[in-house]
Amino acid sequence: MQPVYKRLMTRRIVHLAATTATLAALIVADILIGPAFLSVGDVLSALFTPTQASAMVQVIVHDIRLPMTLMAILVGMSLGTAGVHMQTILANPLASPYTLGFSAAAGFGAALAILTGVTLPFAPWLTVPLAAFVMCALAAALVFAFANIRGMSPEIMVLAGIATLFMFQSAQSMVQYLASPEVLQSIVFWLFGSLLKASWNNVPIVAVSFVFCSLMVLPNLWQLTALRLGDARAASVGVDVKALRIKLFAIVALLTASGVASVGTIGFVGLVAPHIARMLVGEDQRILLPMAALTGAITMTGASVLSKLVSPGGVIPIGIVTALIGVPFLFFLILRGQRRHW
Repeated sequence: MQPVYKRLMTRRIVHLAATTATLAALIVADILIGPAFLSVGDVLSALFTPTQASAMVQVIVHDIRLPMTLMAILVGMSLGTAGVHMQTILANPLASPYTLGFSAAAGFGAALAILTGVTLPFAPWLTVPLAAFVMCALAAALVFAFANIRGMSPEIMVLAGIATLFMFQSAQSMVQYLASPEVLQSIVFWLFGSLLKASWNNVPIVAVSFVFCSLMVLPNLWQLTALRLGDARAASVGVDVKALRIKLFAIVALLTASGVASVGTIGFVGLVAPHIARMLVGEDQRILLPMAALTGAITMTGASVLSKLVSPGGVIPIGIVTALIGVPFLFFLILRGQRRHW
């Protein structure tokens, strides 16, 4: 049995290393591609020996492209990890921060802030992200409150999430209906999701949130793996299922809120990345979580590269590209019917 386990773990680690290499290549490509034609040498010089790069190249790489690439990585890792947690605690292959209404709530918060024009006196740039964060947290609190009343079962949490999704989508539509054409344009652009919102102000916020949530979940990795076998079996080996579900739910809310509030509504990453990761490395959460984070980062960074290639000189909002990638993959999953990966 031990040689079989050793071969299995070796194969999973090889997949993890290959995925990391793919992400590294996409990072370089994402920084390289853009309206200003930079060479690989320019990019590498600006990244690793900035004193030897020209001032123009430094500004393009460090102040414009690098924050967008880092934001794509961090948001992808956050949504990929949040998706795995959601699907684990709810035992539902369609569970994700998007399908449970968190993204819709963030969109409503941002739309409301844009419509009213209210800004924070000390940091105006933080107004829209903060409004999105607050509404996302409110949506998580609503789902948690309704589910807690009925015992925190996966079915109740999913139903409460769907109700929250429709509630915030309706509120979002109302705000758009009331907005003037100019304001409506700003709202719709935010809702598309765009990396153009990335800056050195908000990148550290998403990074700290992701690191904090990852550290919080480290002690529970074996419990999460046991939970995939069902509530009864997990409880039989000493897992406090309800407490674990509450903790993971709070972590998912924080991961989603920090990511979506920074770049806008991003769909399908939290749904698709966990399925790809599960196909490659299985259910062991020690490997599955980093793999889901990497596949989420690859999805976002790949979508960023694709958006620049499709529209040279401009940038298609990344939320549109992730949806275009995610929908065919979801159809593929349904047609393939590999339930063992769900």
